[in-house]
Amino acid sequence: MNAPTFRPRRSCLYMPASNPRALAKAKTLAADTIIFDLEDAVAPDAKEEAREQACAALQSGEYGNRELIVRINATDTPWFAQDLQQACRSKADAVLVPKILSADDIVQISDLMDAYDPHLNTRLWAMIEMPLAILNLKEIAALGAEHRLTTFVMGFNDLAKEMHAEQDRSVFGPVMTQAVIAARAYGLNIIDSVYNDFSDPIGLEAECLEAKKLGFDGKSLIHPAQIETANWVFAPHADAIAEAEAIIAAFNDPVNAGKGVIVVDGKMTELLHLKQAKQLVAIAEAIAAFGK
Repeated sequence: MNAPTFRPRRSCLYMPASNPRALAKAKTLAADTIIFDLEDAVAPDAKEEAREQACAALQSGEYGNRELIVRINATDTPWFAQDLQQACRSKADAVLVPKILSADDIVQISDLMDAYDPHLNTRLWAMIEMPLAILNLKEIAALGAEHRLTTFVMGFNDLAKEMHAEQDRSVFGPVMTQAVIAARAYGLNIIDSVYNDFSDPIGLEAECLEAKKLGFDGKSLIHPAQIETANWVFAPHADAIAEAEAIIAAFNDPVNAGKGVIVVDGKMTELLHLKQAKQLVAIAEAIAAFGK
């Protein structure tokens, strides 16, 4: 079901859907993705109003070419069914579902979405924030080929709580690697967890650089002040783009037609490097088209 996509997701900003000022501000921000949050950022007595405001925002046409996601409430809450139904019918680009535990969750949610959205407008993003989800990463990721699942979003705050662990990122190094491997094995996107201290740009940059090194597509954010750093870190830089373009040009040279290995700028370069180069250039072009 999933087609390759090179849409930039460098910065995925949570905005509380219960806050009209936040929703209005999101129209002016340079975030690649806006996540209208119905879950953690919304008090129980404001859930229904937040849902209505998120759906109105989705239907407004006032967010330009930003990707619009709704983080709904978990499957075991009284708000889940209506959240999912209304987000699909309002044509969100995706719904982000928290507290995913297993492949069965993905199948059941995707089946419900088929009823609400038979034209497949809305995709499924999964929060990876529970110990069982970590144990089931392979089985969950494998469903991306046949169901709506396209993206993992890591949630280390909740995972630390469930593990009875400290909020120390070093604890999650093995989990980050495992999640990236599972995502890439089955063609999924993967977004890093939030950085809680929005007044610490140095710490945020360090986390973004680590995530990019591991293979993440971008970072989820909790404050507009974090957008610029995430956009800069996760964007392909000029030297990398130039190197990728040189690889593509070399393989396109008739002299190298049919070759699986060539030399580019003194380096042995294989077809896998060509694939990576094309992906990088496509991402750079998508960012340029996005205009931020």
